[in-house]
Amino acid sequence: MEHGVDLPPLPLDEAPLVFLDLEMTGLDPERDRICEVCAIRCRGPLHEEIIESLVHPEGVQGLGQRIHGIPAEALAAAPPFASLAPRLAALLQGAVLVAHGVRLDLEFLRVELGRHGQTLAPLGVLDTLQLAKRCFAARTYRLGYLSQQLGLEHRTKHRAGDDARATQQLFWRAVGELAPRDLADLGQVRVGAHQARPRILEEARRHAGSGEPVRVRYRPSGRGSEEFTYVITDVRADMDPPVVMGYLHPGRGRKELRADRILAILADADDGAPA
Repeated sequence: MEHGVDLPPLPLDEAPLVFLDLEMTGLDPERDRICEVCAIRCRGPLHEEIIESLVHPEGVQGLGQRIHGIPAEALAAAPPFASLAPRLAALLQGAVLVAHGVRLDLEFLRVELGRHGQTLAPLGVLDTLQLAKRCFAARTYRLGYLSQQLGLEHRTKHRAGDDARATQQLFWRAVGELAPRDLADLGQVRVGAHQARPRILEEARRHAGSGEPVRVRYRPSGRGSEEFTYVITDVRADMDPPVVMGYLHPGRGRKELRADRILAILADADDGAPA
C-alpha cells in the first residue's frame, strides 16, 4: 500500500485518521518484533481513541535498546502483542494510517497482526515523510530533526507516543502549507516523480488568461516555500513536469513555475483562502 493511493475525497475535518508510530527490536519484520506502539485515532482534529503501550517482544534476544532506550525489565513486564492485536486491528479498520516513513511500520503491522489472526485493513496510507519533503527544505527529513526545525513538541525521540504526536503535528503543519481541497487531493502529493497534483493544474487552468492576480505558494528546489502575487497566462501540460507560465504582480516580471512544486494556489491576492 503506497502513500495516497486511491484515497476518497473526504473533507479533512471528517476523515478518520490514525497517527501511528512503532518501536521495534530490529528492522526485519519476520525475525524482529514490535516492542512499543502508539496509535491515535482522530476525526479531523478530534481524538476518538488511543492505544499506547509497551509490548513484550516474545522470543527475541536483541531488543534494539541502542535506538529506543527502553529498559529490558520494562519490556519483560509489558503485555504481549496478542493482547493488543484485536483492538489495534479494529482501531485501524477503515481509517487512513498516517506515519513518518510509513513502509516499515506497515510491514511490521501486517506481519504481526497476521501472526495473531488479524488483518491490516486501513482505508489508505499517508506518509508525512513525503509531505515534509514537498513542503519544507531541510538538511535531513528525520522526524526528530524536523521537529526541532519546525518547533514541534517532541520530548523524547524514538519513543512511540512522542513520535506519533510529533507526526500528528507535522501532518497538520504540512496540510497548512498545501491547503488541500480534501483527502484525495492530499494523497496526490508526490516527490521526485515530476507529478503535479490535478487540483493545482485545475486551478491554474481556471485562472489562466483571466488577468486576475492570485496568490501562489511555491517551493523552489533547495529552498523553503515562498508566496507571491502572480498572474497566470498559460499552463503547459505537455511538458514534463507541467509548467505554469505568467508574471509577477505588480511589475510584470516573467516567471515560469514547475507545477509539481506549487504547494497551493490561493483564491486571490487579498486573502489566504484556497481557490
